[in-house]
Amino acid sequence: MDVNEGDRIAAEWLDRRTSRWQDWPVAELAAAKRRAGVTVSVVIPARNEERTVGRVVTGIASLMTETGLVDELVVMDSDSTDQTSAVAARAGAAVYRAREVAPELGTFPGKGEALWKSLLVTSGDLLVFVDADLTHWGPHFVTGLLGPLLANERVLLVKGFYERLYDGGDGSITADGGRVTELVARPLLSLWWPELTGVAQPLAGEWAARRELMRSLPIPVGYGIELAVLIDTAREHGLDAVAQVDLGRRGHKHQASHDLALMAAELMVVAERRRGAAGPVPARVELRQFVREDGEMRQRSRPVPVDERPPASSL
Repeated sequence: MDVNEGDRIAAEWLDRRTSRWQDWPVAELAAAKRRAGVTVSVVIPARNEERTVGRVVTGIASLMTETGLVDELVVMDSDSTDQTSAVAARAGAAVYRAREVAPELGTFPGKGEALWKSLLVTSGDLLVFVDADLTHWGPHFVTGLLGPLLANERVLLVKGFYERLYDGGDGSITADGGRVTELVARPLLSLWWPELTGVAQPLAGEWAARRELMRSLPIPVGYGIELAVLIDTAREHGLDAVAQVDLGRRGHKHQASHDLALMAAELMVVAERRRGAAGPVPARVELRQFVREDGEMRQRSRPVPVDERPPASSL
């Protein structure tokens, strides 16, 4: 698509499909949910998040007990080695270990794998995904994301966006989060999918979708799931199938630069696969990095997750 045409489409979409969480009062959403006769599942993928997952679960559980807006609250434990599962269960979530769900289908490490496996253990017509490492957030993350889905049956995917708080390590808090978004995801969209540049945070960990959409899409097993779902939804159903909601402010723990580089490589694999311009993606990709050990710079290699699960509807 021509860049100027893409920019025009993105600007028009931004006006039509952007709202704020305050636009979706809980009582009105609960009434709309009853009229539509749908159910809602909230899924929290987690790996070694014992310090924060309990508070996230407790906050969302209040929507179950006080409003009936949420019918099911599930934590998908992705190979945790701490007390994540126990903490989440005590807080009120149904907990599944991703590798133990449908073991006959095999297992992969990664966030995408956990969310794909969640399709096999949840039942909600509407799915809301919330990260487990949140430190500054609120249950309005869930209500805001549900709003466009309950208000417009044409909307299939809702992306959250927010001011991302970043702990500078010196006691300072800034809004300079989202490094992989700004350095990788946004340039990729600007180059190859300019019509999607109106999406404020394409990699947001808080988003919602209709079950039939999620069951119809291939799912990268790692960090690339958010970008893949966004691109695939717009390609298969049009840009108006996507909406976004301003959720205010979000705080969470941050990754080291070497780990962010691995995430960036996953996004590039997702983009290359969907562009299809360079042929098939290699079955094995290594990210080579340098670290200083014992006074010397040493190279190390890390595998980049390139596998994708097939649409769950094909099982």
